[in-house]
Amino acid sequence: MFTNRRWILFTGLALMVLACRFTVDLPRPFLGATATATATVTATATPTLLSPAPPTALASTLFPWDEALITLYERTYPSVVTIRTFRQDGGALGSGWVYDMEGHIVTNYHVVEDAEEVEVDFPSGLKVIGKVIGVDKDSDLAVVKVSVPKSELHPLPLGDSEQLKVGQIVVAIGNPFGLRGTMTLGVVSALGRTLPSMKEAPGGSAFVSGDIIQTDAALNPGNSGGPLLNLQGEVVGVNRAIRTTGFTLEGEAVNSGIGFAVSVNMVKRVVPVLIREGYYAYPYMGISAIDDLTLREMEILGLKAFAGAYVIKVVPGSPADRAGVRAGTTPTEIEGVNAGGDLIIAVDGRPVVTYDDLIRYLFVYKSPGDTIVLTILRGDEQLDLTLRLSERP
Repeated sequence: MFTNRRWILFTGLALMVLACRFTVDLPRPFLGATATATATVTATATPTLLSPAPPTALASTLFPWDEALITLYERTYPSVVTIRTFRQDGGALGSGWVYDMEGHIVTNYHVVEDAEEVEVDFPSGLKVIGKVIGVDKDSDLAVVKVSVPKSELHPLPLGDSEQLKVGQIVVAIGNPFGLRGTMTLGVVSALGRTLPSMKEAPGGSAFVSGDIIQTDAALNPGNSGGPLLNLQGEVVGVNRAIRTTGFTLEGEAVNSGIGFAVSVNMVKRVVPVLIREGYYAYPYMGISAIDDLTLREMEILGLKAFAGAYVIKVVPGSPADRAGVRAGTTPTEIEGVNAGGDLIIAVDGRPVVTYDDLIRYLFVYKSPGDTIVLTILRGDEQLDLTLRLSERP
């Protein structure tokens, strides 16, 4: 499965940025930006209308939401770590969180990519060198193993991203711009998004990562790998990337209200396998598809339905090819899109409204070797095609 057309279009409108890598010139101490940011926050936060209150009086002004968020932060922050990576050309900084009592830390693959040394800094002040024991370029997840006293390990409980609803409040904790232990608040903006994978597909394009959570909780460089939490303090996602058109004077991307996190249900599938085997195998169909077609484009392509994933390419010899899935072959005025292709409208009886729906179903529920049934529209005819998934090459 390759990336769909929407991400190609997005690159012309805005920049998708991995939410970590806040690159720093290591081993030079990271002080200047932190000091400046602290001064700015302090000046902005100085009260001008209310007189200072003693601690006891201030505590009495807290609302239930305040207390809930304070409790959430105090309970979960000890589990969030800073990850520093060192390379010949400098280094980078990101976030991570404690997965279990065995010393496994979850972060993003792009946080530790090509690192010669990985340092894990705990909120207590303890700093240790960790070992990367498993990576997954498709979901952008990685596991780092550390040897520390058990008293330093506070695993975060895992939620269920299948139960998330758009509009639900979520919290991100991480190290944006190196500002450790930063908490931001937002909502789930959308579910079931896709992003380009960090793994190259045959032909030089990118595979697709599925089951991505979109949020408006502020994410910035340095947040990558940190947890996205619900109000019960459960991990529902791993912060991964942002979409932005804004940059700092130093060239770092800044938040524009569109952030993305790997769903915790993907973490549940991938991380145990990374710990056990070091890699994770994804199901593969061998198609490239698009959706979000205009009425005019649908008319040109001769499509009889308003929703579905339109197949524009089938890899020769792939599972889709063997199952009889067809791509368009008749040239049209739509650049790069031929008419005559199949429109996938369901998978195993589940409606496919967008290509994202198909990718999410495969990622969350299927593995290489599993069999699926694709329901397609081919002109005026509806067909069911049985397809046996293989492993992504």
